[in-house]
Amino acid sequence: MNRSPLDDRLAALFAAGWLAFNFPLLGLWDLDVTVLGVPLFPAALFAGWFALIVLLAVWMEKRGGDE
Repeated sequence: MNRSPLDDRLAALFAAGWLAFNFPLLGLWDLDVTVLGVPLFPAALFAGWFALIVLLAVWMEKRGGDE
């Protein structure tokens, strides 16, 4: 089976997202702090989720232009 480098990057992105949203690392963000009135924990969750989606979109757009 012939795999492209993009396949490897997407697998790495999945693994990074899975690890980032796993309990031990999520516990680091569970502080009694607010960011613009929003508690830090949900703000960090949505920021990380947004970053993963943006990175995925950028990689997939690059793939569409190559074909």
